Amino acid sequence: DAAALPYDKGWFRSLFVHKVDARKDAHSNLLSKKEISNLYKIQFHNVKPECLDAYNSLQTEVQTRLHRDQDYPCEVVGSWNTWYGEQDQAVHLWRYRGGYPALSDCLQKLRDNKEYLEFRKERAKMLISRQNQLLLEFSFWNEPLPREGPNIYELRTYNLKPGTMIEWGNRWARAIKYRQKNNEAVGGFFTQIGDLYVVHHLWAYESLQSREETRNSAWQQEGWDVNVYYTVPLIRHMESRIMIPTKSSPLQ
Repeated sequence: DAAALPYDKGWFRSLFVHKVDARKDAHSNLLSKKEISNLYKIQFHNVKPECLDAYNSLQTEVQTRLHRDQDYPCEVVGSWNTWYGEQDQAVHLWRYRGGYPALSDCLQKLRDNKEYLEFRKERAKMLISRQNQLLLEFSFWNEPLPREGPNIYELRTYNLKPGTMIEWGNRWARAIKYRQKNNEAVGGFFTQIGDLYVVHHLWAYESLQSREETRNSAWQQEGWDVNVYYTVPLIRHMESRIMIPTKSSPLQ
C-alpha cells in the first residue's frame, strides 16, 4: 500500500547500492587509492583573447622545464585549451607523486626560483582570472597516463549535493565498466581543497562524432541506465568542456 512505499523503495534500492558508513572515516580515505599517494592539481586560467597564443607558448616552455626537472616532484598530466565551453580558457592538470609533502616541497622551491617568479609576473599580464583545486583520484579509475593522439578531451564537472560523495563513488564504481570499451576513460577525481563536493571525469575521443557514438553505445548496455537514474539526483550543477590538447601535453 502507499504507506509501505518508502520502505519498499529503500529496500529495493539497497539491492544495487553498496553501503559505506562514511562517519567512520573521511571520504578521501574511503574513495581514493590507498596504495599510492598521488595528489593532483587542476588549474583553470581564463586568458585575454588577444594573449592566448603568447600564453600557450610561455606556459609550454615553463611546464616542460618543470616536468623534466627531477628536482621538482611534480609532472604535467595534461594541458588543454577549451574548444567548447568557456572560451579562451586553458586547463592544466598536474600530478604530485608523494602527496602533500611533494606539493609543499615543490611550492617552496618555486618561491626561490627567480625565473619562475618572472614567468608568473609575465603570465599575470595575460590572464583575466584563474582558479585551482587540489584533487584525489577515485580508486576505481585508472591512473591517467600519456596517450597518443590526435584526440579531443571532455572534462565533465559535477557539483554534488553535500553528503553524497560516498553514494556517487559507490555508483560510479559500477558504472565505469560500461565506459571502458573504447578506452575513453582517462581519469576520475574529486576535490580536496577548493570548491568542495566537486567531481571531474576526464574522457578522450577521436572526434565529436566518436564521442556521440561512444556515449550512445553505453545506453545500449543493460545496467547503465540504472546508474544514471541514481546519480542524477545527487547533482546540483554539471558542466562539460570539450578541450584540445596543447602541443606539449602528455595527453594528446
